[in-house]
Amino acid sequence: MIAFGPLLIFFASQVGTPGPANMALMATGARFGLRPALPFVAGVAVGKQFIIWPIGFGLMGVLSAYPLIFTTLKFASAAYIIYLAWKVANLRLNTDGAAETAPGYAAGLIVHPLNPKAWAMITAGFTNFVPLGTPTLQATAVIAACLFACQLVLHPLWCWGGDRLAATVAGKPAERWLMWALAALTVLSVLFVLFQGGEA
Repeated sequence: MIAFGPLLIFFASQVGTPGPANMALMATGARFGLRPALPFVAGVAVGKQFIIWPIGFGLMGVLSAYPLIFTTLKFASAAYIIYLAWKVANLRLNTDGAAETAPGYAAGLIVHPLNPKAWAMITAGFTNFVPLGTPTLQATAVIAACLFACQLVLHPLWCWGGDRLAATVAGKPAERWLMWALAALTVLSVLFVLFQGGEA
């Protein structure tokens, strides 16, 4: 029997703490505001399902058998997120009514598949909270539902936090420092996951 309570607490602690996806959500909210960013938020939430189901049905077993592929994917994903962090560092908040549009649903879908923290937390969910002998479909569906519920609550809050920060610092000297801080937190979160041995 899967322990729903501890599993939800674990996932809430992971989804709610700083990481590459949450930094992207905060930066998007800061740049464009909460409402225009909602399709991106929805894409980020749904995109994690693209990791959960393959892991649940055996992808980690394949990657474990070929560790070089796993390592290559891990570092390639980290490099891409660090590149995105560089772009965030050089963004300036949108205060002039420019026509630039927020990233949409499709852009959000790829955030978690390229996020090492997402892979680590999902793997930890399966290995630490699913008893041996649990049917694969049941275990995967429970983890998918628990994570999606946490994301529906916490991802919009990160985006809204960015929106509120922007209202405070846009056009001020602190704006540059905010964007660099968001970028730095993104990079640090990626490096932490990469070099802590793959734990969430």
